[in-house]
Amino acid sequence: MPLGPEAAVTWHIRLPDEAATLDFGRFLADELKVGDLVTLSGGLGAGKTTLARVVVQSLAGDEALEVPSPTFTLLQTYETARGPVAHADFYRIGGPGELMELGFEEIAERSITLVEWPERAAGALASSRLDIALDLDPRSGPDARVALLTPTGDFGARVARAMSLRRLLERAGWADAQRAFMMGDASTRAYERLTKPTGETAVLMISPPRPDGPPIRRGKPYSAIAKLAESIHAFVAVDRGLRALGLSAPRIYGEELEAGLLLLEDLGHEGVVDENGPIPERYAEAVALLARLHATTLPNVLPVAEDREHVVPPYDLEAMLIEVDLLLDWYAPHIARAEIPTSVRMEFTSLWTATIQEGLAGPATWTLRDYHSPNLLWLPRRDGLARVGLIDFQDAVLGPPAYDVVSLLQDARVDVSAELELRLLGHYAKCRKSHDPDFDVGAFAGAYAIMGAQRATKILGIFARLDRRDRKPHYLRHMPRIDAYLTRNLRHPALRALKVWYDHHMPKLGGGAP
Repeated sequence: MPLGPEAAVTWHIRLPDEAATLDFGRFLADELKVGDLVTLSGGLGAGKTTLARVVVQSLAGDEALEVPSPTFTLLQTYETARGPVAHADFYRIGGPGELMELGFEEIAERSITLVEWPERAAGALASSRLDIALDLDPRSGPDARVALLTPTGDFGARVARAMSLRRLLERAGWADAQRAFMMGDASTRAYERLTKPTGETAVLMISPPRPDGPPIRRGKPYSAIAKLAESIHAFVAVDRGLRALGLSAPRIYGEELEAGLLLLEDLGHEGVVDENGPIPERYAEAVALLARLHATTLPNVLPVAEDREHVVPPYDLEAMLIEVDLLLDWYAPHIARAEIPTSVRMEFTSLWTATIQEGLAGPATWTLRDYHSPNLLWLPRRDGLARVGLIDFQDAVLGPPAYDVVSLLQDARVDVSAELELRLLGHYAKCRKSHDPDFDVGAFAGAYAIMGAQRATKILGIFARLDRRDRKPHYLRHMPRIDAYLTRNLRHPALRALKVWYDHHMPKLGGGAP
């Protein structure tokens, strides 16, 4: 029976043999983190200790680790790479009061905790937990069991996602793969690498639907104004669109769209930079890819599933203005220590409005928006433009061609020399002219400077926000590079008026740099 407040949803899992029980334990271990409480209910011989043992062994990364039943010791702790693990058995507990003598509450706060016979001290257990009730299923086999999962509190959404993931892996044929955390990024997305016993690998993308933030303008949250993807549907649509063009976006092996889960082709880890910075030949190929994309007539509606489509949103004035405002909202008060009066803010907005409108005057194309070294992989076994692997494009919009060229050649995390930038710009112009003899190099140069200044201004604000709001100070080390790019862009005649504003009100930024 589930403990505590009744949960809205329960899940039945059939475990036809001991191997299935062990597989379920390993899967459960992958979903746990420090502070979690899992209670294991069921009669004698139901498999509580067996399940707890495989969870502990999986967390420790040691299948040979001895994990005895704590029936007599009551509580056994283990140190693992994933954090402390506590395995408790309350069968001999006389009541909740005895837990205080064990220091159980303090241990549970800093451990992944597994408790057998939890009903003996139910009133003393945290309300947020996962109860797993095990029962024998002799009609299905001598070692068959049924597990009833009942989450309470914060566990509800996590268990729902975990069950979706289990379905995805089983359906795609990856249920036997080992999972290893790869990375998270500045958003809520996370990635894991899956490895089958055969050595084949895939990437699990975990991208839950983006919750709306507070309304900030005309009743809309920042994400809606800035045209940020609110679900994984955008990634799926753009991925399929890029692959239809013969470009190397990852193949999708399986999906659970509502849960925000995708099983993707692993494009490897060889990039377009090395310890010395950009690899010019690879950057040149990435530039050529953009030139081809920008010379192609592209749709603004892309299929997601049989009955669903994704409309690629416009990268419009409203979106670009809310992004440059991040400089005033986050960089100015927290990094530059500058106070921005209302009249000065209004001047900033007026100048940027006119400048952005000039930058948006030309034709629009797919703007992948994060087209820079962390999101470009090198695939040497493929041919031509297919050697450039593309990831992280879910926020793609319809915008100016210059924006993605800026993203690449004014890389926020890698120094791109002015000489290399100029050479690659020439390469882009040559490639564009080969596709379109009427390509206007001068107009593109102006748009490039405008988009470069807009992007640098936005990134300074984003990195300051990541530091102050999200406690990610490591992004601050990139600010001098962004400042240098801003200096470079503000020298263009199209940005003369804005340069005066930066010189006067933000002297620590690019406008006042030598």
